[in-house]
Amino acid sequence: MIFASFIGTAIEFYDFYVYATAAALVIGPVFFPHGAPAAQALSAFVTFGIAFVARPIGSFIFGHFGDRVGRKSTLVASLLVMGVCTTLIGLLPGYDAIGSAAPILLCVLRFGQGIGLGGEWGGAALLAVEYAPAGKRGWFGMFPQLGPSIGFLTANALFFALALGLSDAQFRSWGWRVPFLSSAVLVAVGLYVRLKIAETPAFRTAIERHERVRIPLTTLLTQHWRPTLLGALAMVVCYTLFYISTVYALSYGVTTLHFTRERFLGLLCFAVLFMLLATPISARASDRYGRKPVLNVGAGAAILSGFTMAPLLGAGTTLSVALFLSLELFLMGMTFAPMGALLPELFPTRVRYTGAGVAYSIGGILGASVAPYLAQLLSDRGGLSWVGAYVSIAALVSLISVLCMRETRNTILI
Repeated sequence: MIFASFIGTAIEFYDFYVYATAAALVIGPVFFPHGAPAAQALSAFVTFGIAFVARPIGSFIFGHFGDRVGRKSTLVASLLVMGVCTTLIGLLPGYDAIGSAAPILLCVLRFGQGIGLGGEWGGAALLAVEYAPAGKRGWFGMFPQLGPSIGFLTANALFFALALGLSDAQFRSWGWRVPFLSSAVLVAVGLYVRLKIAETPAFRTAIERHERVRIPLTTLLTQHWRPTLLGALAMVVCYTLFYISTVYALSYGVTTLHFTRERFLGLLCFAVLFMLLATPISARASDRYGRKPVLNVGAGAAILSGFTMAPLLGAGTTLSVALFLSLELFLMGMTFAPMGALLPELFPTRVRYTGAGVAYSIGGILGASVAPYLAQLLSDRGGLSWVGAYVSIAALVSLISVLCMRETRNTILI
């Protein structure tokens, strides 16, 4: 069960981060060739944000079936949607081959990626948390939270290997497609694992008690809108930390600091290990001390981290950049890990899949969809200090939302 919750999120986030890395490196020149490099980067970041707009829709759709039909079958469907869209992006001709149809189709497939991921995380978190023994939901809920670290590390390690083994022309011609096409194999493995899992005890109990509602989304919005909103705002800091320190920083490092692709990708692969380290530490702490104290400390530290962006990333040395990336991704792991338990704990079983997924996905719109785009604009107009202020403000929003929440550690999942 734990492996099934982990493997799906690892694969789906691999798919998602493959696009994020490609957006920073190659999507602009391949699909938006007519424009200055800055305009290409902005266009690529717009397509990056499309998936975050789609994610709440995916949460609505898959959440409905997850709360009505079951967690297992819904998770299988979400993984399949994500995998197909990612593989097709790898096969999509560029602008030079099919003209304006290329960016249009790219946006459609990117939207499909968002739909799939919108249905993935909530179900994976429920799969872990609804099986967890008393007092260990934070720890069990950590396993889907490890998926992003592993998915990101796998995606960037593959891009790193390609950058080392191929010339720039080869990479832009066909090399960038390899990570997308590799998704087909990973999805096949994930589907095999997920088809073998059983339905969660909480959902089986809901069926026996006839507690399922006809339209979970309606119930969520009319009876549980406050935890949905607070959960979404609490997620903002996680997304902002991650996508500023990866997508935006990668683009800035290659174009402004003149790092080579392989050098900066190597730094990111090193830094994400700190996110991987922080995740189990934070999850354990959330079981011992509560979700709120851990998240308050993480968000408070993230506010301060915004002030380090200009002096560390702006210095442009390998050491200073590595320190900045490691700091931000450590804080990402610290604030992200408790969410695997917190968001499901905010909702009753009958709307838990929908509620956790919608809160998670709306947080993505607020914290990530426009983060690289806004960071690029702020950097162009005011420099890195403005981007750092953006990170601090996002962290402050999450801190306030967590302070307004109830503690959920001892909640009984019914």
